[in-house]
Amino acid sequence: MAPIPRSSASAATTTATQTLTNSQETRLLVRETLRISANLASSPSPQKLVVSEKETSSNNYVVVEDEFVNSSLRVICREQINGRRWKYVAETDGSSGRFKKASLRSFSLETTPQDPFVEMMSFVRSYVVPEGFPDSVTPSYVPYMTWRALKHFFGGAMGVFTTQSLLSSVGVSRNSAASGAVAINWILKDGAGRVGKMLFARQGKKFDNDLKQLRFAGDLLMELGAGIELATAAVPHLFLPLACAANVAKNVAAVTSTSTRTPIYKAFAKGENIGDVTAKGECVGNIADLLGTGLSIFISKRNPSLVATFSLLSCGYVLSSYQEVKSVVLRTLNRTRFSVAVESFLKTGQVPSLQEGNLKENVFSLPWLKDKPILLGPRFKDAFQEPATYLALVPLFEKERYIVTYNPSKGNVCALLKDQAESDDILKAAFHAHVLLHFIRSSNEQSSAKPAASESTNFLRQFSTQHPLPTNFDLDQIAESCKVVSASYGLFKRKAAEQGWMMSESLLNPGKGRLY
Repeated sequence: MAPIPRSSASAATTTATQTLTNSQETRLLVRETLRISANLASSPSPQKLVVSEKETSSNNYVVVEDEFVNSSLRVICREQINGRRWKYVAETDGSSGRFKKASLRSFSLETTPQDPFVEMMSFVRSYVVPEGFPDSVTPSYVPYMTWRALKHFFGGAMGVFTTQSLLSSVGVSRNSAASGAVAINWILKDGAGRVGKMLFARQGKKFDNDLKQLRFAGDLLMELGAGIELATAAVPHLFLPLACAANVAKNVAAVTSTSTRTPIYKAFAKGENIGDVTAKGECVGNIADLLGTGLSIFISKRNPSLVATFSLLSCGYVLSSYQEVKSVVLRTLNRTRFSVAVESFLKTGQVPSLQEGNLKENVFSLPWLKDKPILLGPRFKDAFQEPATYLALVPLFEKERYIVTYNPSKGNVCALLKDQAESDDILKAAFHAHVLLHFIRSSNEQSSAKPAASESTNFLRQFSTQHPLPTNFDLDQIAESCKVVSASYGLFKRKAAEQGWMMSESLLNPGKGRLY
């Protein structure tokens, strides 16, 4: 066998090596392809969107499933409103993957239609309660609106009978008067009411200080006006004077209602929602008024006893008005609530809570009554009868910007204010006047030998250096009250602030007299 040339052997070796290398690369390529295919097969498929529509017996509701398969729709977001859930989807362009214009759609996630009763209640709530109720108002809002609705219900019912009486009275007088004279009488009646409204507006500041008292007094005036209107049917020849008087009373009542409305609604609002609270409150009043009017029209067709029906409706109106005013919880200390807070503090050492202090407030104490036990900022002649008494008190109040005394002839404790008196000085003078009045009443109780008299002064004894407390009114009693006030006034303010009370001298409505 002839020997193979060296060059031929090298070429054969190189060819074999290249073939082996190529076959190895091919096997690696096949193996990698199989691995990738296996990974793709085992990995989850990308989420796709599909829309399935289900129809109910009454309405068509689109139910959106969690996955959309073989669809170009994509979920954008989900939202919840009024207890219902919604999903927003948009369509994409298959080629570019971008969203198509105007392709955004919403689908309900509810599988069943909403209960019609729930929908109706949601509709009613949007008209009668503020947004965010009950978290957006104070707890006293519900009882106030309940009694307010009842008051307007009885008021609307009474309005039918009073209007019927007025028209009946005008109809009787029409036989003896021309139609023009009847119209003039009606216009004069309305004009008199407007004049009364303007005259009563001068009570402006009292609407802030004593709004509960004026609100209840206004409702009583409204009731009085309705009664006078009802009386015109019995004496039709006195239609004009009676109708004018009734309209004056009702317009004055309207002024008090309008002027005290905003402060009361403001007390209910927790945030900047005073407008919402006011609007919903007036809506409740109008709804109740319409219901009362409808019921009264139905009753009037049966010809009931006018006096008996009106008396029953009047009792309901006055009771609802009283409970409405008593349910209002105000944070400010006017003169009446200030007296309640100080009296409780002097007896127990504690300031009543907002709820307790408002419940104890007397709504029958009208601001223009003169027989008050404490006069804040009176004139000098109303406080002192003898100059020697004043000169003896000056050294006791040298460091104070007020002077407190007692006028035995009139039975009043008087707190005179000095020219330099500021807000805290006026509040301190009012507190001092209540302390002195408490001393005087306690001494009267002790002289009457009442066993419970000593219990009311137990708290004050810790601030007094004289035991027992003075029982006869003299300079020693006033001097001792100065010591008690100096030690306890700061504690009273701190406890009042802890209970949430807000104090302002303007709400105490001090007189304009000043000493200089």
